[in-house]
Amino acid sequence: MNLFFADLLQMMERRQDAVLAVIAARQGSAPREAGAWMLVSGAGRAAGSIGGGAVELDAVNRAKSLLCERRCGRKDYRLHPDPSNETDAVCGGGVTVYFQFIPWDDEAWKRVSVQALEKIAARQRARLALDLNGGPPALSEGGGDGRRDGENRFFMEVFAGERAVIFGGGHCGQALVPVLASVGFCVTVCDDRPDYADPALFPAAEQVVCGGYPELCARLGLTPEDYVVVMTSGHAHDFEVEERVLRAGPAYVGVIGSRSKAAAVNEKLRERGVPEQAIESVHTPVGLNIGAVTPAEIAVSIAAEMILVRAERLNRTGAVEKTCPMRE
Repeated sequence: MNLFFADLLQMMERRQDAVLAVIAARQGSAPREAGAWMLVSGAGRAAGSIGGGAVELDAVNRAKSLLCERRCGRKDYRLHPDPSNETDAVCGGGVTVYFQFIPWDDEAWKRVSVQALEKIAARQRARLALDLNGGPPALSEGGGDGRRDGENRFFMEVFAGERAVIFGGGHCGQALVPVLASVGFCVTVCDDRPDYADPALFPAAEQVVCGGYPELCARLGLTPEDYVVVMTSGHAHDFEVEERVLRAGPAYVGVIGSRSKAAAVNEKLRERGVPEQAIESVHTPVGLNIGAVTPAEIAVSIAAEMILVRAERLNRTGAVEKTCPMRE
């Protein structure tokens, strides 16, 4: 939600009121899950999305009306093929959208936004508690999204996004960074070649570092929450990175290369004492099998695989499979 808090503060500095539209409940199949948000100004949608299509268009118009009325609200949307359905959505479920009116001079929202951005910068998880009766917001420790506390409070997770560490700044890495950044990953690029560890090549990356790969693996402090892609300039570098990465046990490890290369590397990993479970967790050849050939296609296949792993870790696989495609 870093975009939400940053954009909200900018709007408040310009003395512009805002409305936060958030899906507070979801029934059955719907384009987005509970916790999806959208920030609306007098000019329309400013950031975020609650699913696109007719529902989002109606929600934007509803938010603009509430801006004029200077109040909060909520609305239920039925997504059924029914003559009484005011939208053309036929997903089969429904969503309840809560609209939080935020005056430009609201000190509580200013304070919470600043605190949230500090948490995000420090990569700390927190929860934004919304009072569904229009009361002031609150920030609490810990994570968790889309959860309700009775009828009065709704929790939204405040987090910068999962860190994706790419070892190798070549053509595939350069194509992968903007794709991952566009779907919520905070990307770090590592390379031992100064020409390829150039921040100018990776404007969407959060961090670009240069150095020997063993040193970089130690400096980065990989955690079980990280996602790692190994695509260095050679097999030897790939192996030394993969061995160190697997000992850290990140959420995802993808290694570029053929099946024959993977089999040879796996034998060497076993000789080095890397647990079999860790070896089997590696995604290699990296990416979903979509027939990717070019760096751009390979980037899409890798990003898709990482999105799938992330969704499975968040126990959202069923929800992902049943949602309607988002339409703009």
